[in-house]
Amino acid sequence: MKPAQTPDHRVLADTALPPGVAEGRATMPGLLRHRARQTPERIAFREKTRGIWQGTTWAGYFERVRAFALFLQQAGFGAGDKLVIASDGTPEWFIADLAAQSLGGVTVGIYPTNPWPELQYIVRHCRAKVAVCGDQEQTDKVLEAMRRDGGLPDLERVLTVDWKGLRHYDEPMLMPFEQALAEGRALAQQPDRSAAWELVVDALDAGQDALIVYTSGTTGMPKGARISHAGILSDAAALGAVQGFAGKPLTVVCYLPLCHVAERLMSPVMQLVYGSIVNFAESIDAVTHNLHEIGPSFFFGVPRIWEKLQYEILIKSRDARPIARRAFTKALAIATPIAERTIANGGRPVGRRDAFVAWLLRVAVFSNLLAGVGLDRTWVAMTGGASISPSVILFFRALGVPIYQIYGMTETSGASHSQSAALSRLGWCGPLLPGVVAQRVAADGELQLRGAIVFNGYLHDEAATRAAFDDGWLRTGDIVELDEATGQVQIVDRKKAILITSGGKNITPSLIENALKESLYISEAVLLGDGRHFVSALIQIDLDTVGKWAQERGMAYTTYETLAQLDAVRELIADDVKRVNERFSRVESIRKFALLKKQLDHDDGELTATMKVRRRVIEQKYAAEVAHIYGSEKVTA
Repeated sequence: MKPAQTPDHRVLADTALPPGVAEGRATMPGLLRHRARQTPERIAFREKTRGIWQGTTWAGYFERVRAFALFLQQAGFGAGDKLVIASDGTPEWFIADLAAQSLGGVTVGIYPTNPWPELQYIVRHCRAKVAVCGDQEQTDKVLEAMRRDGGLPDLERVLTVDWKGLRHYDEPMLMPFEQALAEGRALAQQPDRSAAWELVVDALDAGQDALIVYTSGTTGMPKGARISHAGILSDAAALGAVQGFAGKPLTVVCYLPLCHVAERLMSPVMQLVYGSIVNFAESIDAVTHNLHEIGPSFFFGVPRIWEKLQYEILIKSRDARPIARRAFTKALAIATPIAERTIANGGRPVGRRDAFVAWLLRVAVFSNLLAGVGLDRTWVAMTGGASISPSVILFFRALGVPIYQIYGMTETSGASHSQSAALSRLGWCGPLLPGVVAQRVAADGELQLRGAIVFNGYLHDEAATRAAFDDGWLRTGDIVELDEATGQVQIVDRKKAILITSGGKNITPSLIENALKESLYISEAVLLGDGRHFVSALIQIDLDTVGKWAQERGMAYTTYETLAQLDAVRELIADDVKRVNERFSRVESIRKFALLKKQLDHDDGELTATMKVRRRVIEQKYAAEVAHIYGSEKVTA
């Protein structure tokens, strides 16, 4: 029997799109009102309070958005104004987002891990009037940004969701989010105010800016990409159509930062289009626990999440009793070639025998392991945001969980290409989403796009906007290979990331880095070799798996650094590097490598907030390691 607090999965996605979505006329606040009227008692989202999952209906969702919108309107917030949100994913994130948009305003998300200088840059650059903070930590960063280096001259109001620790603060513009809702509810009792607000919602233009997403900024300061209602709603509708969302159970977990376009697309926007139930993870650290409780029917995970889930399953299988461990190993060896044949056959098993064996292995061997990580009820899963090793996708496919790669960028509202059951070639990203985007490949191999999902340009940066386009086509910056027969694309690498050795050989770093990360013991790898005589790598070991490996052999260590310095650990990684080298040509082989003495971290500027490596920063910060690898060798200009 399921525990009482476990969410049910009886709600199905709508079989038809809401009015205006297909025609590009719908807005997100308008869709919220539509759902509140059509299915007022249906659950929209759930959050865990004191260990119990509590649901909010579409009617309750709409009521809270209206209340907050009326508060903002009373405070002078209107068309074109910016509201920033610095918080983990919560219902209040959704509420503030749609309330600002309902007034013709624009929402700007800020990563909760951003330090105050980065927060200050974004708030000042977008000229935000209102800030919504998740807790005391985020509020302190806003207040610090107000006091330092010119402050935040346009900011007029700061609202905090979790008021814990703030009662003694003496700041006139600071107030609890719940107080704002209470004031808005009082205003909603005035029929004329509510009616006037609904007229504002009716007048919204689907082509106007709805949100601004600041790009990760692997080089230079981030730019604010302006995304319209029509763009991101069209994207969600097309992606859902490719995956067959209509009429299927749709229960999702919201756990990635909502300021990133991928989570925004997959959670609040997809919810408005298809009526899914969104469950808010308690924290990023509690995701695997919450997954187990919720058992989502649809799950989007960035590559690192899928890698962690794979490690967790493998470790659980290794810790099992000998008979269970042998059964898993044998079952995986049988299921993997079946999965390969199924993918090659357009998503259909090759004959009844393959179908029966795959079903039997899923039921008899894999189901308990999948239930342990909350994926036993997942009928469709996706990954994107960075490159992923095909071996990870094949692993889960063998277990019975199909993961479809999507490709996109902030400037395409999140996704432009998607695999499906029929088109899921390993290492590729699928064809274009139908009806919303067109593509061409430039002479240098760069993928270029145009269509309804392409953004409105960069905020306050006409020069950058012009540079982003080539005769009306968006430059993606990615080098691709195109399968003319199916329309699928394979991302070779970022245009700027291609390494050219001193001998003139072009090296694609991501292919080799992904091969390295197939190892259970390697969590990150940065390839070096631009202008050099040979290729090398900086490698970050996986603390959990390498730590477990060391413990099983009685090796003593206390921290990541002491673990990475063990000679046996270096030998372990050297064996994996050797295996990877056997798969590539001699010029692509890693001649030398160095183990990083610390884990790469966003707070140290080594990773973007979406966990992408900042290559230039890495090479600068680890110059000593690079110098040790290459000695006196000079970099070719």
